[in-house]
Amino acid sequence: MKHNYFEEIAQYILENEDKFYRLAYSNVQNPQDAMDVVQNAIYKALSHAGELKDIHAVKTWFYRILMNESINFLKKNRRELLVEELVDEDAYICMQEYDEAEELDVRLRKLPTEVQNIIRLRFYEELSLQEIAEVTGRNLNTIKAKLYRGLKALRVEMEGLEL
Repeated sequence: MKHNYFEEIAQYILENEDKFYRLAYSNVQNPQDAMDVVQNAIYKALSHAGELKDIHAVKTWFYRILMNESINFLKKNRRELLVEELVDEDAYICMQEYDEAEELDVRLRKLPTEVQNIIRLRFYEELSLQEIAEVTGRNLNTIKAKLYRGLKALRVEMEGLEL
């Protein structure tokens, strides 16, 4: 008989909701949309609580659901987001002083979406490389390569700036 981990999943979600919102926001760049993404992920997780085979895998299982919801949202709203990103980048270019965290986020958003997600999961959410591989369904070596190439691209981009 399958065990339904509904209570354990609900508890995990409540304990980590701020992290989930922060990750969703870093992907969709809008507070309301981030809330929608998180709510959809929670709904899916709780609806499919009976499919979780091992409660110890709840972290990677839920992050996978959250990342998939973020990606689905971005696919549905791609045109609108691209226009907003162009406007945001123009605003940053016009500013005389850069806030380092904002500048890093702008540079990060220029990387391919998959690389952005790997960097966010590693450094913002503090997931191990193995956990990221499980969340994304990718090979561990692929995760390592994409992470290091992405970090190198960020470093080159940031070093090229005159601060």
